[in-house]
Amino acid sequence: MHPLISPAELLACLDAPDLVTLDATMALPGEDFDPAQRFRQAHIPGARAFDIELFSDPDATLPHMIPSQSRFGELARALGLSDASHIVFYDQGNAASAARAWWLAGLFGADRVQVLDGGLPAWQRAGGPVGQGAPATPSPGTFRPAPRFARVRGLGDMRRIVAGRGALDVAGHGAPDIAGRGALILDARAAGRFAGTTPEPRPGVASGHMPGARNLPYGTLLDADKAFLPVPELRARFAAAGVTDDRPVVTSCGSGVSAAVLSLGLALCGREGDALYDGSWAEWGTTPGAPVETGAETGTETRAA
Repeated sequence: MHPLISPAELLACLDAPDLVTLDATMALPGEDFDPAQRFRQAHIPGARAFDIELFSDPDATLPHMIPSQSRFGELARALGLSDASHIVFYDQGNAASAARAWWLAGLFGADRVQVLDGGLPAWQRAGGPVGQGAPATPSPGTFRPAPRFARVRGLGDMRRIVAGRGALDVAGHGAPDIAGRGALILDARAAGRFAGTTPEPRPGVASGHMPGARNLPYGTLLDADKAFLPVPELRARFAAAGVTDDRPVVTSCGSGVSAAVLSLGLALCGREGDALYDGSWAEWGTTPGAPVETGAETGTETRAA
């Protein structure tokens, strides 16, 4: 199934019995609003609220880490999801939260899952109907998680990727092993945060980036209306950031949310086998001894976090 659905396509199947529309809106760092209030003010008719914080590990000290298989399954069934559900995620304008929900559902085995391109603003511009009030309580679903954990990377994997940079050839290529050596780390944060010239929004987190990482701010994959660019333009932006067909990519960001925009963009380009670093910079930048580089280009200055 194509990762994106247009407002016109969604409108055409809005009454389909297998369709489940989920509003995954969350506030990113620097945004100050209540997602539940936004939902009550305006949502796609029949939509249910997908709370990314709820669909996270409640015991983790890091922000919105992936939940256990059993937790995801229980919460998905409570939302009325079943294995055959056609799931469409959207958000109310930042693109990143819908992308994170799409990635999370795919991680736990959902195959018929899409993102509404441009979110609720695009839906409204296209003349789609809008409802108000709290979401209705759905009948329980029968979703059974089938995790695909090759799509996620952890701290140990990232340490091996960074340490294995020396095994790459002069062109920066290298065949990956099971630990992920040879992978390209693609960082979705803003350029200032990547370079270490802008402080991190979370206290106690070092400034800079992982050695060898390349910067591709997630907004560069979107147009002025927060819809994805055409595939040829996406491929050009990925290529300029160092993405090649023979090298897997691990996406990263501040806390694993906007990295999913890069993951979705890679999927739109037909790529398979890429992964997302769930802890992202919130983890790496607070890990004692983790090497940190500063500057717009790799190798400018390296120190330990």
